[in-house]
Amino acid sequence: MENNINAIQDHEDTDKYFMMEAIKEAKLSLKEGGLPIGSVLVKDGKIISRGHNRLIQNNSVILHGEMDTLENAGRLNAEDYKKSTLYTTLSPCPMCSGAFILYNLSRVVIGENSTLMGAEDLLKHNDIEVVNLNMKEPREILDKYIEDNPKQWEEELKKVGFKTTLNL
Repeated sequence: MENNINAIQDHEDTDKYFMMEAIKEAKLSLKEGGLPIGSVLVKDGKIISRGHNRLIQNNSVILHGEMDTLENAGRLNAEDYKKSTLYTTLSPCPMCSGAFILYNLSRVVIGENSTLMGAEDLLKHNDIEVVNLNMKEPREILDKYIEDNPKQWEEELKKVGFKTTLNL
């Protein structure tokens, strides 16, 4: 029993460590004038890719933090995707979730989902493990961005019909 508790604690510590790396990416996006959402892709305990939201910086419609991370990873082989965990500071939208399903990621760890709920049910419905760390820091960073940039945030939500979930 004690070994199981240690293994669970180690897993939680690992998830928090890699989420802090995703938070660094969110802060980088904020510094660039973008939405503070970041992500990292991890395989075998190592970060193999990083990315952050670049919608505003690149005038892009698809460069969410998660999509930027997948793009930066390049073309991995099928086994690499299956063995990878994606860490993202915010609950992923349907577009990003669709990419995770397409590439057969096995696990997605979310910093928080109270600011904006994404397509977590879609991920679970497609047998992807979803872990919400419900961390304070990613929520505070995004809340501050929204407070300081309400028109920009409103415009981004308007583009997606004020909805980031799906009906299954």
